[in-house]
Amino acid sequence: MVAVASGAVALVAAAALLATSGDGDGTDDGGRGQASEPLRREAGAPETPAPASASPTPTPSLSPSASGTTPAAGGSTPPAPAATARRGGRGAAPGRLYRHPESQVADWVRANPGDARRAVIESRIAARPAAVWFADHTPATITSRVHAVTAGAAAQGRVPVLVPYAIPERDCGGASGGGAPDLDAYDAWIDRFAAGLGSGEVVVILEPDAIAYADCLPPERRAARFASLARAGRVLTAANPRARVYYDAGHSHWNGPARQADLLRQAGAASASSAGIFSNVSNYQRTADEVDYAREVLAALGGPAGLGAVIDTSRNGNGAPAGGEWCDPDGRAVGRAPTLDTGEARVDAYLWVKLPGESDGCKGEAGSFSPSYAYELARSASSP
Repeated sequence: MVAVASGAVALVAAAALLATSGDGDGTDDGGRGQASEPLRREAGAPETPAPASASPTPTPSLSPSASGTTPAAGGSTPPAPAATARRGGRGAAPGRLYRHPESQVADWVRANPGDARRAVIESRIAARPAAVWFADHTPATITSRVHAVTAGAAAQGRVPVLVPYAIPERDCGGASGGGAPDLDAYDAWIDRFAAGLGSGEVVVILEPDAIAYADCLPPERRAARFASLARAGRVLTAANPRARVYYDAGHSHWNGPARQADLLRQAGAASASSAGIFSNVSNYQRTADEVDYAREVLAALGGPAGLGAVIDTSRNGNGAPAGGEWCDPDGRAVGRAPTLDTGEARVDAYLWVKLPGESDGCKGEAGSFSPSYAYELARSASSP
């Protein structure tokens, strides 16, 4: 693999945790690490290890295991005024981020009431809102699965974070490989995905790694993929004008801002159906570095004045590991709590797209929940 993105092949839409709402501040930002896989599975999400960020070629983000579940990641509080100003004309989020009640970490917390690690894992990981991944290409059920999440969020007046992850040739055939059989099937899947969005506000993290990690495709297939991603943005926002669709910008130690902006433009990220870009999914790059990088990419991208960025802070509390280690590296920590109120110009949200504790494949099967790893990440974090 090459840069850090976030591959995820989830089985069942999962999310960060049981508690309903939340935002919290949380630990410090962090790093320059590699990609690791995302959160919980939805219906079959594989994971892919990624190379070290220090290398010239960054690694893609990892996804949940190839088994078939969908991770979930949720968010938190309302956007700050600065973030509001750049939201593609859609305005600030009226409520907090949604914490989906089903995820591997939530399952573990419920099943292990007497475990000495439970309180730390529950309060510092499970209680945070996280994204919900949809990595299983099952057209017959995708609308109902998406609707179950968006309806649950709407009932609480909260904002869900959804991750469609079914692009063909996903992860360039790596550990998180899979997806729809071809782009026609993918386009049809997106149509059905959009049908489940409802009418409430929703954040969509569109296909981690699909843009930053597209160099493995020959030019004609890359152009076709980008056309499908541009179409996906139009379809999603047409189905729900309150959907904020963000496009893959890799991270600050992957492609340079001008190069990444050019790729994003080809994939529709500078269009009226885009809310902006996302970075650091399943990686460890420091939040400050990602903020600077996102602003540089947005400046090079052009497009509507309201375009902003969201940054994955789920595991960057201690920054990236030395030497570019990417697979469940020791010494990491959870990062800033998910929130829609960052206080940073052009940064719409800090989100937990990759759920801490789900293995990259070294401390457990790729995509599986490792309580020991979750505890290590959680106890290294500062108290909220």
